[in-house]
Amino acid sequence: MALALEGSQALARTIALCRPQVVAAYPITPQTHIVEGIAKLVADGKLECEMVSVESEHSAASVALGAAVAGSRAYTASASQGILLMAEVLFDIAGLRIPLVMTCANRALSGPLNIWNDQQDSMAVRDAGWIQLYCATNQEAIDTTVQAFRIAERCELPVMVCVDGFTLTHTLEPLDLPSAEQVDGYLPAYRFHHGLDPADPRSLGTLVAPEHFSEVRHAHHQAMMRAQTEIEQADDDWAAVVGRHCGGLLEVRGDPEARLGILTLGSVLGTLEDAMDNDASLPRARFIKLRSYRPFPAAALREACAGLDTLIVLERALSPGAGGIVGPEVQTALVEMESPPRVHNFAAGLGGRDLSLDLYKRLVDAVLGEDRPKGFAIIDADPTLLPEADR
Repeated sequence: MALALEGSQALARTIALCRPQVVAAYPITPQTHIVEGIAKLVADGKLECEMVSVESEHSAASVALGAAVAGSRAYTASASQGILLMAEVLFDIAGLRIPLVMTCANRALSGPLNIWNDQQDSMAVRDAGWIQLYCATNQEAIDTTVQAFRIAERCELPVMVCVDGFTLTHTLEPLDLPSAEQVDGYLPAYRFHHGLDPADPRSLGTLVAPEHFSEVRHAHHQAMMRAQTEIEQADDDWAAVVGRHCGGLLEVRGDPEARLGILTLGSVLGTLEDAMDNDASLPRARFIKLRSYRPFPAAALREACAGLDTLIVLERALSPGAGGIVGPEVQTALVEMESPPRVHNFAAGLGGRDLSLDLYKRLVDAVLGEDRPKGFAIIDADPTLLPEADR
């Protein structure tokens, strides 16, 4: 059913269609509208769910953990400093292989204080052991959220659905919401095989000595890698229901014959596609939309990069003192190719800086022009705003 909805409102309604039994959250911009929407659905009697208002994001993740272990489908959401505050529990949830879903409304991290969009928050917990799926549009965010519950529960791994804050969460647009019947037919009732039951006493999360800890981590890693198959299957099965694909692990768009590729995560893809379509004089590009960042789809990426001479990896985060985060992983994955493309790594849009249509030309000029940058660069940094030593 097509409705004009803010992204956050659409996510709230979609989460309700997945019938969570416990939702725990603490307000933080730009995530707040999502859980506000869920709370209103509960208050209006449209969703039968325990809505738990907690004192912090750490508590929100803890309540969701406990609810899922006790046999309830659970959900939470956060952003920015909230993600960092719940980081301890995020590692617990993943390490204990607990299936639950959270939305990360991507926002810059402090300091200095910034409430606008980049992806530094989810990147900061990329090694927590959660599946991370990045959405390019609000329609993808709706469809990915439904898929996330199935992926989490089949793989017994938590799933973080990453949605660009404000750019998507606060954008009003026509969106197609699935029906309750469609979601019910796609998403089975929640069941956690290792859940706690007083009738069958057992422990979860006890001390693991060095003699077994490496095996625990090995099993977790293998489960993440196997999840790639389930991510693709979940997308295919959902497409059979609603007629839309989200791209599985990654999606190739643009000109499939182009020798120039641009890899992105999140909503910047739409800006680059519009820019290429609006200027026929610019070189054509093959766009690679990386949807699954964890698990990292190395084999699928090599296939998507076949025939490329040059690949631009565009990020909305960085690792100070190193540079790119996604870029080095891409380079590592492509080493196994017989003729890998030359990889150029840039960041842009940090702290919510506007990504205008001229970004495409700037990227193309940077890698195809004579004055090519060496190593990582923040491509939209303004030299006139920098101290002399940093220019």
